[in-house]
Amino acid sequence: MCALTVTTILTPERQALVARMAELGPAFAARAAGYDRDAAFPTENWDDLKDAGLLGICIPKADGGLGGDFVGYALVAEELGRHCTSTALTFNMHVATTLLTGQIADDMELTDAERSQLEERRAVLRAGIVEQHHIHSQPFSEGIAAGATAGYATRATPTNGGYLVSGRKIFASLSGAANIHNVVCLVEGDPRVRLLGLPADAQGVHIEGDWDPLGMRATDSRNLVMDNVFVPAGNEWIPPGMFDQAAQRWPYFYMTLSFAYLGLMRAIMDDTASYLRGDGSPNTRRDHPIKQQGWAEMNLAYEQAQALCYRVLGEAGADPTPAQTRRAWASMVTTMEGAPTLASTAIRVCGGRSMLRPSTLEQYYRDARCGATMLPWSVEVCLDRLGRAGLYPELDEEPA
Repeated sequence: MCALTVTTILTPERQALVARMAELGPAFAARAAGYDRDAAFPTENWDDLKDAGLLGICIPKADGGLGGDFVGYALVAEELGRHCTSTALTFNMHVATTLLTGQIADDMELTDAERSQLEERRAVLRAGIVEQHHIHSQPFSEGIAAGATAGYATRATPTNGGYLVSGRKIFASLSGAANIHNVVCLVEGDPRVRLLGLPADAQGVHIEGDWDPLGMRATDSRNLVMDNVFVPAGNEWIPPGMFDQAAQRWPYFYMTLSFAYLGLMRAIMDDTASYLRGDGSPNTRRDHPIKQQGWAEMNLAYEQAQALCYRVLGEAGADPTPAQTRRAWASMVTTMEGAPTLASTAIRVCGGRSMLRPSTLEQYYRDARCGATMLPWSVEVCLDRLGRAGLYPELDEEPA
């Protein structure tokens, strides 16, 4: 069954997208240590993504994009994460907006008027990306609640021609690089979540704080502060309430970060294998039985994570069953906890020198350890839901 699933998701069109990303990989990998050291945004990598047309990976070909879908993006994000995971995480924030306004929106139940408005506004969004190379961010987290569609304090006040938006988003990746920040917010008295695109250069937009984290240091995830920022009505990319509907009916949207970490796991495997073989060195360590045991453990962890992720990708779409949603949660935990475990084992196998900078494994370990905390589907959130799943059939477990 798993072999059939892998064959199904690795279509020629998707493999071509992965190949396009793979061509950029060596240059990204060569720059990764410098960006990590300086905690600097990977501008050169984004220039390469732009030149390769990958900013429009999930924009239809008819609109100038590459025509990729959710699964195609997942495979590309995995390949990107193999070379520079920080770039993969920031790229995810950009592509997430095109997925939400594209494939996911197409699967939602909207009125004719809403559908018409969606078509008009996403045409503007897509043209901005394809023709002007706009970079989009998608800062959701506010640090006040774990739920994906709950606890938003950011408020949008209707005004002539649009909204005035005030609030604060934490861990706002691409904070200093994005052209448009797509924030989720609420209008007072209206429970429907809205997605509004704030121009980065608008009056009242401020980036605050320092960015000096343990890992994923090149994501530039400082705080985004909004003080009565005017957002044109045309920058409300999706109809009010569609975000709520998508959270319930397309929960796979929340696992996109894990694809970058699956790629990071592949990178850890690559570097460990190179060390054990003695690539570029007269010494080989592959005949050591204890190191072989560690390598076997690493192979098991990686294959389990990839197999489960690929099975979930084979099922991804609107309205998953409870069992399918549980598998998505399980995939998140398996990858996000599997990555630091894999990195830890790699350091044990490769020995003390692997802990010294600029060892790639030292950076991989720090990067891997960050994934478990990332909302909305952090490891804690997924374990909490998995711990209750199937035990309370009388309750309606919300998937988001």
